[in-house]
This record gives sequence, C-alpha cells and structure tokens, in this order.
Amino acid sequence: MTDQKTRPETMGETDVIDLLLAQHAMIRDLFDEVEQAPADKRGEAFTRLVRLLAVHETAEEEIVHPYARRKIDGGDAVVEDRLAEENEAKELLMRMDEAGPEAPDFTQNLAMLRAAVEAHARSEERYEFTQLRGHTSEAERRSMATGVKAAEAMAPTHPHPGTESATKNVLVGTPVAMMDRVRDVIRQAMGKNP
Repeated sequence: MTDQKTRPETMGETDVIDLLLAQHAMIRDLFDEVEQAPADKRGEAFTRLVRLLAVHETAEEEIVHPYARRKIDGGDAVVEDRLAEENEAKELLMRMDEAGPEAPDFTQNLAMLRAAVEAHARSEERYEFTQLRGHTSEAERRSMATGVKAAEAMAPTHPHPGTESATKNVLVGTPVAMMDRVRDVIRQAMGKNP
C-alpha cells in the first residue's frame, strides 16, 4: 500500500460520514498490512497506522463529536461512550508507539488494539454516524468533511523507521503530538466552535 493511499486528506469523499466510513476501511486495511508485514517492514506500516489513527480520531473529536452532541438524540451520552472507547485505544497505541514494533508483546498488543479500534468503529457507525446523517444537512456534512481533510493534511506523513525515540519525536511526532497538531489546525480552520 502506498503512502498516498493512506493519506485521508486526498480522499474524494465530500460527505463527512462517507469520508469517515472510508477511513474505517483504510484503518482495517492498515491493520492487515502491519500484521502481514515482514519484521523489517513492520515499523513503516505501523507508523502509517499510527498517523491515520491519530488524525482520524482527533478530527472526529474536534469536528464530528461536537455536531453529534448538538444534533442527535442523546448526543452527549453517545459521544461520551465513543470518547471512552477512543481513550482506551489511544493509551494502548501510545504505549505501542513508545515500545516500537520490535517489542516482544507487539503482536499481542496489536491484536488488542485492532479489537478495540474495530469495536469503536462499529459503535460509531451504528450509534453516531447513522443518526448524524439523519440530523444534519448535506451542506453541514460537506463542511465537516472539508475541515477533516484540511486538518489531516497538516499531520506528518513521512515515516522514519528505525529512528530512536527522541529523533522520531522531532521528525514524525508521537501520537499525542500529532493529535495536538491536528487539534490546533482544526480549531484554527473552523474557529472555536464548528
């Protein structure tokens, strides 16, 4: 899979729900790629997965969840449940990123991360996306998609496999650093409240 295919900001979808559903499929594909990669290629594939998860979840938190809170029935509860799921997956992702793909428990942790991320995606699709599509206009969903793509374009895209963590943090950034940069860009582009 080329880096171009894993760059959400280049996707053609103009409806935020379609965009996020396509990203969920990309995330599943990247998990497959990491699982199947030979040891010397696993770090590069994992870096692309980390980037996609970081920008995807941050864009949802900053753009999609605020709309869901306001627009769907029981929006606060739905969003709080999704945030709890996201935080659990983020903690594991950050531990894995710090330990690296050479860690002895990497494969086991990857399986746990995949299960958590896929369960979260199914919950979003069922409880949040369906209602959001029914309670927002096409123009609102187009605007959210534009914001998501703009923010995601700002996240680092060049993996640097084999670098030590201090250098890696400067060149690529930890998942937290990526999320912070994406969050800043979104807030700047969309204003304080989307």
